[in-house]
Amino acid sequence: MADRRESFKTSSGIDLPADFNPENTETIDYKSDLGSPGQFPYTRGVRKNMYRGRFWTMRQYAGFATAAESNERYKYLLSQGTTGLSVAFDLPTQIGLDSDDPLSAGEVGKVGVAIDSVDDMLTLFDGIPLDQVTTSMTINATASTLLALYLAVAKKQNISFDKVGGTIQNDILKEYIARGTYIYPPGPSLRLITDTFAYCAAEVPNWNTISISGYHIREAGSTAAQEIAFTLADGICYVQAAIDVGLEVDDFAPRLSFFFNSHNNLLEEIAKFRAARRLWARIMRERFGAKDPKSMMLRFHTQTAGSTLTAQQPEVNVIRTTIQALAAVLGGTQSLHTNSLDEALGLPTESAARIALRTQQVIAHESGVADTVDPFAGSYALEELTSKLEDIAVRYIDRIDAMGGMLRAIEAGYVQNEIQEAAYEYQLAVEKGDAIVVGVNRYQADEEPIPVLRIDEQIEKDQIARLRSVRERRDQPTADAALDAIEEAARGTENLIPRILTAVEAHATVGEISNRLRSVWGEYRESVTL
Repeated sequence: MADRRESFKTSSGIDLPADFNPENTETIDYKSDLGSPGQFPYTRGVRKNMYRGRFWTMRQYAGFATAAESNERYKYLLSQGTTGLSVAFDLPTQIGLDSDDPLSAGEVGKVGVAIDSVDDMLTLFDGIPLDQVTTSMTINATASTLLALYLAVAKKQNISFDKVGGTIQNDILKEYIARGTYIYPPGPSLRLITDTFAYCAAEVPNWNTISISGYHIREAGSTAAQEIAFTLADGICYVQAAIDVGLEVDDFAPRLSFFFNSHNNLLEEIAKFRAARRLWARIMRERFGAKDPKSMMLRFHTQTAGSTLTAQQPEVNVIRTTIQALAAVLGGTQSLHTNSLDEALGLPTESAARIALRTQQVIAHESGVADTVDPFAGSYALEELTSKLEDIAVRYIDRIDAMGGMLRAIEAGYVQNEIQEAAYEYQLAVEKGDAIVVGVNRYQADEEPIPVLRIDEQIEKDQIARLRSVRERRDQPTADAALDAIEEAARGTENLIPRILTAVEAHATVGEISNRLRSVWGEYRESVTL
């Protein structure tokens, strides 16, 4: 019987033979290419016993409307067995606008929770002790301010900073590449990031100061190999920036973390995680001279692929998410968010979020895949895909280095164009029927509508009223002095994080702090790439 297609390739263009065997695969040296789990180059995982010791952290990304409503969802998720919180912020919070800013109109509380001041943050974590849960915050341009707000809550709960654990995304480069929630130009943005590295190394030792994100790069349409390459190239830029301001690599690198997407091609995705881990270990040891093993370990969070979810036959998204979550676990993720079946239509309903969490729990407790470390190791197919993905990623990184580094490559539009071309090629394949999306271009069916979460428009008015009440109640001279100190520090070289923490404790708002930094640094304007 003839093959059903002329050729079989992965998303990264890797040709797939009918079967992988010793004749068509590279020879693998176990010690140098794989190593035992928990040993350099960490291809097989960052811990010796992986999930036999403890499962990955099960996070469910959540946040909508007001801090009070999001707090209720967090408590519900914790009661259902989630083991870490993951906060989604609304668009105004992400780009440093207060809820009453004219540019915020219509966006308050829509794609995440609205956070204007420490009062909102206290409400968001009311009844949730910060020394008993880790929190991941998907925030970038205003990451330093949201970290300060979180630390202010810890102080209110009488929790010392060394007991606080979690992650801020804090990855501005991928905003310039693929997402767009930037505020300041690259130079000042990198300063905020390295200030955070230095502050947390000294004061908040268990905090992951950055989550270098390939997720959004993949959501924008990149291939698996591009996701590895551009994510690690961003990481190289951050490490170099920190070294350039005088930080020692082993003082900050152990708290670097990563954030990857997990798509539908099970084998390619497992191989992608393994290739990224191996390549990062080599980069840190050979390029930056890291000595601490923790500096070489690529620890990562995974989220299943939002861009693969369909509005058509949304129940089928449960199956897609299961495959993607399985790939992440088999690839050795440290934490995982599973998307809900209704996210192509709106924010997750409570029942949809519960099914998404149950997906992780079934994989953990019923599938058996967590009982053996890196169970596909040694597979001809998997090891060949791991090596080929790494080779492609290295070629991209070499090209970026030749251009002068990631900032230069972004300014030239190179990275954006590569992603756009990959996305265009995939869309053409869907339209031609070469790539089948079940329920979209094949196997369509009549459907019954499903419940969709709607955000009440009154929420914006109520949030604005709360914000104005904060401004009326605060000690205005103290807030003004704290904001003046931020502006003064921004003009010099002083670490900004202590100044921002003082300001949020004086009830200065996210928008006010961001505006003071805007007044010194200006705003970034994207150059047009063709």
